[in-house]
Amino acid sequence: MIAEAIILGVVQGLTEFFPVSSTAHLIVLPWFFGWKGDVNTLTFDVALHAGTLTALLFCFWKDWAELFTKKQKLLVKIISATIPAGVAGFFLNDIIEKSLREPFVISAMLIIVGFVMLAAEKAKKHKDVEQVNYLDALTIGIAQATALIPGVSRSGITISAGLFKGLKREPSARFSFLISTPLIAGATLLHLRKLLTSHGIYDFQLFTVGLFTSSITGFLAIKFLLTFLKKYPLNIFVYYRFMLAAVIIAGIWLRG
Repeated sequence: MIAEAIILGVVQGLTEFFPVSSTAHLIVLPWFFGWKGDVNTLTFDVALHAGTLTALLFCFWKDWAELFTKKQKLLVKIISATIPAGVAGFFLNDIIEKSLREPFVISAMLIIVGFVMLAAEKAKKHKDVEQVNYLDALTIGIAQATALIPGVSRSGITISAGLFKGLKREPSARFSFLISTPLIAGATLLHLRKLLTSHGIYDFQLFTVGLFTSSITGFLAIKFLLTFLKKYPLNIFVYYRFMLAAVIIAGIWLRG
């Protein structure tokens, strides 16, 4: 089980920030390989969320310090951008968990959002994060709400929305990560509360593995993506999404 936990922790850390959908990978990998048991526990879920939150805080602590001390207007825009996803998650999360976590839905969203990302690359890009207005923030926030659907990718859809609103690639990714931080923090606290109020057995070793692997790989993924997007488009991630969708569809066909 530890080997599976390490693999899923690394996958979470990478795919939470790469625009390829972490939810898709965390659903499809156990489905594809038939993994069950400890890696599906609440303990491990909390560890993965805590790991990606740790990565975000380590990467952007200077940004958050400036937001609270010097850039309060931008802070308000970031907070306003988190509201649509927060509201959608509160009312729709249970429905989505029960109805949309299916391989066919995931493969369809991987393809659809892939085409959205390709279209976004053709938009004119001239803005930095400081130039984001309230309409931009709300638009990106609404896009983030759609990431509740498995296969969409929070970073993929929000970076694309930023590109459509005129942000350059790296600033769009930076804004995407900033607005995701409060939501990931909220999800971490919610899952932690469930864990502490449950009567299950806590697997400290599994928690440690998930936290460590997802935080380290998440940190590296963020740093890599911000550097990558200064020079290169999203296309390579789009092609990966298409290949992953093809693998999932093949898996569905073979199992059917």
